[in-house]
Amino acid sequence: MFELFLPMLERLGIIVTAAFIFTRFHFFRELADQKMLTGKQQMTAIGFFGLFGMIGTYTGITYDTSSLEFGRWAYQLVDTEALANSRVIGIVAAGLFGGWRIGLGAGLIAGFHRYFLGGFTGLACGVSAVVAGLIAGFFHKKGKPLKLKTALFVGALAETIQMGIILLMAQPFTRAWELVQEIGLPMIAANGVGSALFLLIIRNVLNEEEKAGAVQAQKALKLAELTVAHLRKGLTKESAARACRIIYDEVDVSAISMTDKQTILAHVGLADDHHHYGESIQTDATREVIYSGRRVIAGHEDIQCRNKDCPLGAAVIVPLKKRDEVVGTLKFYVRTEKEISTVLLELIQGLSALLSQQLELADADQAEEMARKAEVKALQAQVNPHFLFNSLNVIVSLTRTEPDKARSLLIALSKFFRQNLGATTKTRVSLAEELKHVRAYLLIEETRFVDRLKIDYDIDESALSAKIAPLTLQPLVENSMKHGVKDQNEEARITLTIHREDACVRVSIADNGRGIDTERLQQLGDEVVDSDKGAGFGLYNVNKRLEYMHGEGAKLHIESKPGQGTMISFTLPLEEKEETA
Repeated sequence: MFELFLPMLERLGIIVTAAFIFTRFHFFRELADQKMLTGKQQMTAIGFFGLFGMIGTYTGITYDTSSLEFGRWAYQLVDTEALANSRVIGIVAAGLFGGWRIGLGAGLIAGFHRYFLGGFTGLACGVSAVVAGLIAGFFHKKGKPLKLKTALFVGALAETIQMGIILLMAQPFTRAWELVQEIGLPMIAANGVGSALFLLIIRNVLNEEEKAGAVQAQKALKLAELTVAHLRKGLTKESAARACRIIYDEVDVSAISMTDKQTILAHVGLADDHHHYGESIQTDATREVIYSGRRVIAGHEDIQCRNKDCPLGAAVIVPLKKRDEVVGTLKFYVRTEKEISTVLLELIQGLSALLSQQLELADADQAEEMARKAEVKALQAQVNPHFLFNSLNVIVSLTRTEPDKARSLLIALSKFFRQNLGATTKTRVSLAEELKHVRAYLLIEETRFVDRLKIDYDIDESALSAKIAPLTLQPLVENSMKHGVKDQNEEARITLTIHREDACVRVSIADNGRGIDTERLQQLGDEVVDSDKGAGFGLYNVNKRLEYMHGEGAKLHIESKPGQGTMISFTLPLEEKEETA
């Protein structure tokens, strides 16, 4: 009995080797990860596990029940011979990993093979192979990790049942009994250990792949971070070239290329002498990716390069998408298809998803910028028509009587509208620029309401470097004009104050007008308030832009009492850099 046990353990080295080789196949990783297999993958799994069972049979040790001698390898058995083998390990693994269907299929293949090999236990061993697959399938738990003790138990159980089937079916019984006594315990122990060892090898290999996958995911995130500043500007020649260069420097491939739906946007690496920006897409594989939205692995023939000496032998092509619509492709070129590893494919797939997200964010940024410009244009539309007509009327009336003043007003009007039109090209301007805009506006208004309007400026020059959204002060000053002083019988007064307070700047516009009633005061700035004179939208727009650009603390603060005037104020950070759109 013990002289058989050690040779059986030696044969487990073959099991270890086979287990390692099996983990190289993609279908096996899907199986081990408890994922749903396609019909083709199931048939492949059955074939491989069945083959594994056949290997376990061939590497078995023959036992002659007449001479009581053990042989070395099994190729064909005579009536007095039987086998001590590790066939059950492959079958048990099939059932544990894939369920009863794959276990049954592998058992049928290995069982038929064993039956035709001969020997007086041929039929019994063939039947027991099928039973082993069904038993292992019973212990299959989809979605739950397999435990070593489960594999150990099922392997030993399947072999124990095989011994029972041999006793029931093999003839003569006395010979079967002698066989079971001789090989039963060694085979039960060895195949139990072999099943557990098979699982252990697979688990360790898969854990290593998970670690490698984590490293690639980390690299993909790093690349996404490095390229975000470029691709957030959209898929252009410049952004594609910079992104490809960054990826090429970080990933061990021969070349990186990026396309839109018609042309090559960038190519970095080998073959850049004949793969150029602006060329039309040549490969059917790239068109397939654009059409289907799925990854394609292209061989040398599929690349379809017109240069016969092109060093690029294979490529992985993945889609770049925006809102599930393919807008371009990202290509990873290598010299041969052998360089395309599973780890590289996972990196490419992850990077494709991350870069696609960046392109979607680029669209969101553009939409936000368009919304910002729309807000500014809304403010421009609000101020332009009536103010322009009134200003021109004043200038016309002064042309004969006070031509110098008319000339000054015309210059002021020109400056006002020049800055007004330029507001859509900037996200932030200095308070100094904004103040010039307001002074031009108020100079015209002072001329219109001569002897009825007085403007006071209380300006701290050291505070004028603070940044602010364009067209912020003018709507507030205009609000004071429309709703604070126009209906005044006595002299109307507007005071514009800009003071530095530590690291902030406080801006306020005060008037001595009729004030605002309490109910309306609570609504202004936080929502659009209906008004015949239109103040609600302007204040709401300014308030939201201040909050968005400078934070909650920059929101408008409105103080007013009926008959006692109104003061609108806000605070800004002192030092910010100007950005251009």
